[in-house]
Amino acid sequence: MDTDAQLASLPERDRSPEPAQGEGQGSRSARFPRLSAAWRWYADGGPLRRAGVLLSLCLVSLLLVSGYVVQPFLIPSGSMEKTLQVGDRVLVNKLAYRFGDEPRRGEVIVFDGTDSFVQDRPSENAVTTIIRKGAAAVGLMRPSETDYIKRVVGVGGDRVRCCDKWGRLEINGHPVLEEYLYPGDVPSQVPFDVVVPEGKLWVMGDHRSDSRDSRDHLGEPGGGMVPVDRVIGRADWIGWPLGRMTSLGRTGAFADVPAPGPGHGGGGPHG
Repeated sequence: MDTDAQLASLPERDRSPEPAQGEGQGSRSARFPRLSAAWRWYADGGPLRRAGVLLSLCLVSLLLVSGYVVQPFLIPSGSMEKTLQVGDRVLVNKLAYRFGDEPRRGEVIVFDGTDSFVQDRPSENAVTTIIRKGAAAVGLMRPSETDYIKRVVGVGGDRVRCCDKWGRLEINGHPVLEEYLYPGDVPSQVPFDVVVPEGKLWVMGDHRSDSRDSRDHLGEPGGGMVPVDRVIGRADWIGWPLGRMTSLGRTGAFADVPAPGPGHGGGGPHG
């Protein structure tokens, strides 16, 4: 067969070195017009516009981290002295109980006291809420009037009693030596004997003579017991002031407390 005739019968090929731009492929700007316009708006703006955008992005990132990972919490009172002082900023680990773990005896937690410590949630307008949440995200304000910080003393099934004949707190029949108490405080000036329902917590402040905690709400709906699902997170660190920066490890005071059993938890208070 004639080679020249074969070549002549083939369709003409595009001999251009690169595909044409425009109709087929289009530019990146044409494919993402809104993104391109936003970038031009940012890049062509003055330093104040660029600074405002960066500040807004930082604030949004801070709010997301504060809302879902770690949140600073301003200590508003002396109820947790000597462990925490007024004005301390503790960092609350919001992931501590997200994956199946539950609060343990001795841990310091932040919780929503609605229906346990507070029966009626205080009203707040939208502007005040926005300001408070923004300030709380950096530890300048208490997150909410219904948020509290206390130490977990009893968990579901525990019988918590105070005090034994030597003036000690007792859990499931085992005395607890509370080395974290405020100097000069006794475990409780008011006697009590309770069994903590499953899914609830009995919490107390370390400064017992200056703490309104589960003891003060025994006669109210909920009996002062904090639902586990109301726990916001675990206070793991003191982040401010710099001179007090430290981790808040779980105390060993409860290490030898036995699990609830017959005659301890579940049978109701008894003398």
